[in-house]
Amino acid sequence: MQLLSLSVNANASIINAMTRPDKTTVEIWIGLNRAHRAILSSVEKSLKNASMPPLSWYDVLLELDNAGSDGTRAYLLQDKLLLPQYALSRLIERIENAGFLQRQSCTDDGRGQILLITRSGKLIRKKIWSIYGKALQQAVGSKLSHDEKENLLELLVQMK
Repeated sequence: MQLLSLSVNANASIINAMTRPDKTTVEIWIGLNRAHRAILSSVEKSLKNASMPPLSWYDVLLELDNAGSDGTRAYLLQDKLLLPQYALSRLIERIENAGFLQRQSCTDDGRGQILLITRSGKLIRKKIWSIYGKALQQAVGSKLSHDEKENLLELLVQMK
């Protein structure tokens, strides 16, 4: 009986050690999150200072622009942007009220709608990018050498 108890305890310790992240892994996770927040904050601040819409608008407008003249359905946008349905619905409404997207009835689905970027939506997306791109360069690109950027990209791709 004691041998069985020792075996169970040893297996539990091994499983626990395998599922618990080591200190370095936790520090990487914290570092990635802090860097992400700092970069987003910097980009959002740059957009706000330039009187531009928030970054989430850019993401929607980019997907709509990439969809071309066929547009896209909201649920497909939701999958790409990883936003909950209620948040995306509100965001779409705000962007539509600003005149940057329009809705059309979907011929295949009477209840569905196709989302299309407007001409002014394309223009504001380009203006947002002019600020966003500079902010990314300042927050990320200028802080790493070319080799560091290449190495970091390679490591991040491995994590997918």
